[in-house]
Amino acid sequence: CVMAPTLYAFESIPSALSPDQVKAVLQASRNDPSPKGLRDYAILLLLATYGMRAGEITRLQLNDIDWRADRIFVRHTKTSSQSILPLMPAVGEALLAYLQRGRPKTDVREVFIRMCAPYRGFVSGSSLYASTRRRLDAAGIQPDGKRGPHAFRHARAVSLLREGTPMKIIGDVLGHRSASSTTVYLKLATEDLRNVALEIPGLAEEARS
Repeated sequence: CVMAPTLYAFESIPSALSPDQVKAVLQASRNDPSPKGLRDYAILLLLATYGMRAGEITRLQLNDIDWRADRIFVRHTKTSSQSILPLMPAVGEALLAYLQRGRPKTDVREVFIRMCAPYRGFVSGSSLYASTRRRLDAAGIQPDGKRGPHAFRHARAVSLLREGTPMKIIGDVLGHRSASSTTVYLKLATEDLRNVALEIPGLAEEARS
């Protein structure tokens, strides 16, 4: 039988950072020991590790981190759903360093707050775009397309696809309501793998066919 071509939810291919770019920006941010550096590094790790939306990070509360059970409670802003994700060791260490040495003393319950008084949480997820772009620039990363927090979300989705993670699990991690939202990343992964194939002798003709 003849298989029908896959139909994607969107015609355009989303942009994503490469694994090397993600590693570079994380390393550059980790080398900044300032309070803002500790905060930004923890944010970037959440973006890179879980593919969280910017709004999910800005809404993260102190009691959403269960240190004893090593898990994070995430409210998915776009779908009004909730997830419980494992608190990975590197993420836990970054959060703890920020909370102990970077976060101003305040009664505000949001995990991530402004560094200047009056201390308060970010107004919305869009507040993270400037700091994310600044960290990318500092690392010398000039990605095509998106340069904000969503580029890390796309990168995480593609890396999970490369690892053979089932679509259902990827959707659960990213907080997608429907499978079609996750399927769009197949288009990016396919395009990425095609580019890799073109660089390998013997596969170029097959990739172009």
